[in-house]
Amino acid sequence: MPGVAVGVVHGDSIVLLEGYGVRTMGKPERVDPHTLFAIASDTKAFTGMLIAMLADSGRVHWDDRVSAHLPALQLYDPYVTRELTIRDLLTHRSGLARADLLWTAGYGYSTAETLRRVRYLKPSWSIRTHYGYNNLMYGAAGEVIAEASGMPWADMLRSRIFRPLGMTCSNTSVTQLPSAPDVATPHAIVDSVLRTEPYTNIDMIPAAGAINSCVADMVRWLRFQLDSGRVDGKRLVSARNFRETHTPQLAIRIDSAYRALNPATHLRSYAIGWSVYDYHGREMLTHPGDLSGMSSMVGLLPEERLGVVVLSNMEGQALRESLMYWIFDRYLGAPMKDWSAETLAEQRRNDAADAKREREIEAKRVKGTKPPLALDAYAGTYEDSLYGPATVRVENGHLVLELTPKTAGDMEHWQYDTFRVTWRDHRDGKSFVQFDLDPVTAKVVTMRQIPDPGEPVEQVPVWVRVN
Repeated sequence: MPGVAVGVVHGDSIVLLEGYGVRTMGKPERVDPHTLFAIASDTKAFTGMLIAMLADSGRVHWDDRVSAHLPALQLYDPYVTRELTIRDLLTHRSGLARADLLWTAGYGYSTAETLRRVRYLKPSWSIRTHYGYNNLMYGAAGEVIAEASGMPWADMLRSRIFRPLGMTCSNTSVTQLPSAPDVATPHAIVDSVLRTEPYTNIDMIPAAGAINSCVADMVRWLRFQLDSGRVDGKRLVSARNFRETHTPQLAIRIDSAYRALNPATHLRSYAIGWSVYDYHGREMLTHPGDLSGMSSMVGLLPEERLGVVVLSNMEGQALRESLMYWIFDRYLGAPMKDWSAETLAEQRRNDAADAKREREIEAKRVKGTKPPLALDAYAGTYEDSLYGPATVRVENGHLVLELTPKTAGDMEHWQYDTFRVTWRDHRDGKSFVQFDLDPVTAKVVTMRQIPDPGEPVEQVPVWVRVN
């Protein structure tokens, strides 16, 4: 972990505001309370609060149909297009699973084009029946805010939250980071080596996760949350609509791994930009944030008026959760546990499960087969209606799949018409694609990604050959 910043608020007092480590590995600049990090999905609670403020003015209502504000937003199912509400956008109950490739692959789509493509995202569940985390729906919520307020989401955020709270360091785009004097660099462990990573641009759906902030600003957000929407005694949002953002909206199943790690928790639900749990008899609201090379955690115990924020410049680690729970336990007088040891053991179990799954995949491979066609017969341009174009080319005697220059991978023959893609950005791991041939012409007509059973439900691309 190169660097981490921690803030703790109890009552209305800031009891810890500290940076540890360095902004960039190998460089001397230290993390301090004003160092900017990407807070990623901790942005979502800010977006929900903006909707609460607009609800106060009567410009929106939680259960407005989205079509009344964004008539251009079309979903795969016409019924869902008609019935989808603002509350559905904010509580991950649209019935749509993730389609994060749409904004992470580097296609360069605008916000309008990104949301236009949502019409091709097939539902995974019926609306309001299942928790399905979806960043695109929060992107749509940002457009509702822009339509209802008459100003872009980022301008509304600065006007209604950043300025009144005194969050002077925070911004809403990685494009603003080069001019900032105190910024953390993203890091990741790739092929067992810690290295720096580029910032992730999420400007196409900013309301889902584009805020960059520091713990000096985030403790102001904690104080606002713990004082039911007030700053220095002045109410910025009505008590009623503030409570709505903390109110459970949809039950979520607690998996066995979380239950084993934290037997003090029995119930989990999603509110508006917050997950809500019970924790040692208290209500606990938390939300993690993850972007390439960055991770964050914000947690509240409202009955104790206790809040914690952890910002870090490395992805894929559990320090943020360990620190939050360790701090909560100390304030609650709960039995102390070694959270580092617990989360390390969990990580090792996950690593072992991944290794087992890899062995099982290898064991099922049919060895001794060859591609039915010459490699150049697979080369060409393909198109998926949801995600967009892909090209396959022959390079140095093997196939290469390229979605964008940022997202390209080398293909090795696996079996029959199936190839395994090793993405050149090794953080993306490996994928399988299968080519489908026309039974009459024996020419390639489609290329489809084979779902990984170990990954979350997500619509995988089916690219149709166009030339």
